[in-house]
Amino acid sequence: MSCVGHNCTPVTGILCNIISLVRTGRDGHRQHGLGNRMLDQVIAQWYQGVSTMCGQSTYMTRQAQIPMPFRILRRTFPRGEAVGLHAHEESQVIFAASGTLQVYTASGRWFVPPQLALWMPAGIPHRVDMLSDTELRMIYWHPSALQKWAPERPLDYIFALTVTPLLRELILAAFKVDIPSEKAELAVRLILHELTETPDVPVFLPMPTSTIGRRVADLALADSQMHLGVSDLARRAATSIRTISRIFPVETGLSFKAWRQRARIALAIDQLSEGRSISRAAADVGFSSTAAFSFAFRQVTKMTPTAFLHHLPALVVPPT
Repeated sequence: MSCVGHNCTPVTGILCNIISLVRTGRDGHRQHGLGNRMLDQVIAQWYQGVSTMCGQSTYMTRQAQIPMPFRILRRTFPRGEAVGLHAHEESQVIFAASGTLQVYTASGRWFVPPQLALWMPAGIPHRVDMLSDTELRMIYWHPSALQKWAPERPLDYIFALTVTPLLRELILAAFKVDIPSEKAELAVRLILHELTETPDVPVFLPMPTSTIGRRVADLALADSQMHLGVSDLARRAATSIRTISRIFPVETGLSFKAWRQRARIALAIDQLSEGRSISRAAADVGFSSTAAFSFAFRQVTKMTPTAFLHHLPALVVPPT
């Protein structure tokens, strides 16, 4: 495996070893107190050094010489394309004006449909997969501008949030070709305030950090139709129900039951994005009825499966 755009296999190998050590510790056991948020932050610090060694920081160095408060980027991607593992010196908002994507970090994955935006702090390595034809609008804040403009709420962790009508209009305004620079700056400053005023949306699937937790998670993800109960999973993972009940809240912030429900919805999102019908996706992830699936889907994503499908215009959607 090499880093993005380079053939730096040894350097990337160092990063992989760091991730493994951070998760498990030198003795093979989980380092207590190191949660998913801290895991991303620790890896970000190491990744910045790795990126500098392999030359990926060339652009960032030029930016540092002439620091701009913010920059914007619009890109379109076909369905199935991915942006490999990378990190930014600046903090970033990722907004899909159309299409749907998933963002992966060391601690898990985020599902980002058009109604949501994702805040990505500086320095955190992440990968982006396009689930449909996607038009991205991305805004980057230089650290000095973020420190000067951001409200009191901490912005040092990843979170997804609903795109309110005001937030949507501010983002679109910042990308207008003829917008004066002063007005664009006002827009991106107001975006920071709107970010902090909007509640987080639970579309993140956190992954356990311990060896046992990962083993249980992998078994559960492979059992998409829920054939295995928690006792079956415990036995196959060579652990106990009590250990599972203890590990998941500590390492993911969710009970195992809530984590598994969210995982099922994440799997269903993948299937819907591939063109499966709602009823087929519901059955494939173990729901007894479309109504039960729709209820669970809305709890996790804040939208119905039908609304989700409406944002996949590139797909030929079968009847429900």
